[in-house]
Amino acid sequence: MIVLDCSAAVEIARDSAEGRALAGLMHEDETIVAPSLLLVEASNVAFKYFRAGLLDRAGALALLEDSLALVDGFADMVVLAREALGESMRLGHPAYDLFYLVLARRLGATLFTLDKGLLSLCEECGVDTVHELPTDGE
Repeated sequence: MIVLDCSAAVEIARDSAEGRALAGLMHEDETIVAPSLLLVEASNVAFKYFRAGLLDRAGALALLEDSLALVDGFADMVVLAREALGESMRLGHPAYDLFYLVLARRLGATLFTLDKGLLSLCEECGVDTVHELPTDGE
C-alpha cells in the first residue's frame, strides 16, 4: 500500500523525471491512498502553475484531475487530526505534512513524497519511504 503526498502526485501527473521514477516503483495492483488534504494541496499547486503562466485553465484542471486520479481512496482528515497535531507538536513540524506520515504509519504503508523534510521525519519515526530515485537526468 502507498500513501501519496501532493509533491509526489503532482510530479507523477506532470510526468517529470522524478514522477516517472516514482510511478515506476508502483505495482499495478497496489492500493494508493491519501488524506483528503491532497484535494486542497493539489488544487493549490494547480492554481500556482496557472498564476505563474505555466498552465492555462484547462492545463491546471487537467493537472488536478490527473493528480487525484492516482488515488484509489481518500482518508478522512477528521480521524487523523488529533494524532497529526500531536506529532506536529512533538516533532516541531507543520501539521499538514503529518497527516501523510500518520496515515502511512497507521496503514503500515510506504509514503511517496519528494519533500526532503517529510522524508527525514519519516526516517526518524520509522515510516517507510522511498529515498533515492533513479531519474533519466531531467
